Amino acid sequence: MAPRYLAVSWRVCGLALMACTSLFWIEQQSSGQGQPPMPKETSAGSGPLDEPMAWMLEARRNYTAVKDYSCTLIKKERVKGALSEDHVISFKFRDQPFSVYMRWLAPGHIGGQEVAFVAGRNRNKMRVQSKGLLKVVGFQSIDVNDPRVLEHSRHTILEAGIGNLIEQTIKLWEKEKLLNKTQVKVGEYTYNNRRCLRIEFTRPERHSDYYCYRSVLFLDKDSKLPIRTENYDWPRPGGNPGGDLIESYSFVDLRFNVGFRDSDFER
Repeated sequence: MAPRYLAVSWRVCGLALMACTSLFWIEQQSSGQGQPPMPKETSAGSGPLDEPMAWMLEARRNYTAVKDYSCTLIKKERVKGALSEDHVISFKFRDQPFSVYMRWLAPGHIGGQEVAFVAGRNRNKMRVQSKGLLKVVGFQSIDVNDPRVLEHSRHTILEAGIGNLIEQTIKLWEKEKLLNKTQVKVGEYTYNNRRCLRIEFTRPERHSDYYCYRSVLFLDKDSKLPIRTENYDWPRPGGNPGGDLIESYSFVDLRFNVGFRDSDFER
């Protein structure tokens, strides 16, 4: 018998990337600091990425029930050597056709900025109201790879969303499993009062198949869906031994299968 899937609603107060039948567990969350994790090395006799890969494949299976979702996306990115403030974004996503809508809530100087994209529409261009950051006024059609966009973000809109995060992670881990050098620590962690699996990955040496030196991934303990990811650069002499933050993304206040229409993504 096919499992039943229920939508989830998480509440988060303040600034903060799913509840219990088969897939999604309905629960409300309030903000709070996560408790320090108690990491442990992966069990002997298995590859260090075997268990995390099994969890991520479970996340992929669970995510097939998702047609659309809304959330608050919290992102921080290092672009051209400078780490941004927290960007707090009202985020809508639809799987088919691939559709994204983002409206910035913070920081204040770009509050109200909007980006909308629907694959196959508007000549595959984004509709952007940029508050002047892209040197345009009002809604304009902008190519997804426009250099002005990449001056302010490490990724294009085509990489947005939880589904992309799952697929990109699996692809990277498949390469890392062949090298078999990644060090993995797993512990439980409370993130916004939700029990998570906190998985920390450290790569002992540089390699073209490694995205970064160290990464931390937070998976909802029940659904295994990723709700936060952090990536860190290779340590600099005299710098942070854990590496400087490259980027972090958190998905909070998630609501699944809302039933979005075309009008939710058209601007």
